[in-house]
Amino acid sequence: MCSESLNDSDTELSTTVGFEQLRGIVESEFTIEEALIEHQVPTFYVSLDYGSKKAFLRLVKRLDAFGFVPVLRDKGEKVVLQIVRKPSVKSSRKIINWVLLLATIGTTLVTGYILSLDLANPLEGAVMFAVALLAILGSHEMGHKLAATIHGIESTLPYFIPGPPPPIGIGTFGAVIQQKSLAPNRDALFDLGASGPIVGFIIAIIVTIIGVPLSSLKFWEGETVLPGSPILFGVLANIFPPSGTGNLILLHPVAFAGWVGMFVTLLNLIPAGMLDGGHTIRSMLGQKASRFLPIFVIIVLLVLNPSLYWLIAMLAFFFSLQRHPGPLDDVSKLTTSRKLVTVMLILIFILCLAPMWF
Repeated sequence: MCSESLNDSDTELSTTVGFEQLRGIVESEFTIEEALIEHQVPTFYVSLDYGSKKAFLRLVKRLDAFGFVPVLRDKGEKVVLQIVRKPSVKSSRKIINWVLLLATIGTTLVTGYILSLDLANPLEGAVMFAVALLAILGSHEMGHKLAATIHGIESTLPYFIPGPPPPIGIGTFGAVIQQKSLAPNRDALFDLGASGPIVGFIIAIIVTIIGVPLSSLKFWEGETVLPGSPILFGVLANIFPPSGTGNLILLHPVAFAGWVGMFVTLLNLIPAGMLDGGHTIRSMLGQKASRFLPIFVIIVLLVLNPSLYWLIAMLAFFFSLQRHPGPLDDVSKLTTSRKLVTVMLILIFILCLAPMWF
């Protein structure tokens, strides 16, 4: 009877039976100070203690069985818990993911072939570039997918986005995962944002270590060069130097994939909107405190290297205009261990910077 009442879409939440059932579920996890219905939304003013974070997670699971989700917010002097119907989620067509992946494999192979025309075996260079770049992008997105699965966040498989080959592009615009439900708390939101850049960064380092020694040195003769080198890329190029002599590195396609991987990592770590950095900064500082940081970071990027960062500065500004929905539980604090991981993310961001004088 309880299940039927709560799952009946024609039953208003304001009915006595439905409201009392919901109140009983909430009361089993929280101490209710006041209970009422606001605009047909069951609303409970609750008091919190040291176990409230876990209590909320249990409440999420219990209400999910009835088609509802709880939302916990701090309203100044009071903490408000509201219960809303779980939004309907459309099933994803996995065939789209596979078609886009195959198309991206094709465009990155073409890009790799163009980049390998000076090599003895351009086809081999094409395959190496495609594998290296897709490994970085794929590991980044699978890091997100793993974090989403662990925290019970509904999400799709990665959507790889094909792009034009040189001289217009690099064969891909990256990859994304569509998030279909909100993170249950700030810990989960942080993990969702941090997992991708950390995993992708590690793979980008491995790809760079493999690719730079395959590259060669020559003396600059007026050729067009990349508008900047990530700090870590330059460090790795000194530790694992290319062959030959000169002051210009002719990047092997695999090394270029590593360069792109660090560029993508930097872009994703910008603390704006729904970017990975936006997730992490939102989980740390909340809605109000995270509004102004994106502008500061965008200005820093433009000062460091305007010719390289003007496009991502525009993208970051666009993302910063989007209001982040936050997690379901926006009251509980981030764990200390995750705050320490933030130091690692800042270090990764700095190492991926490419100042125009570097």
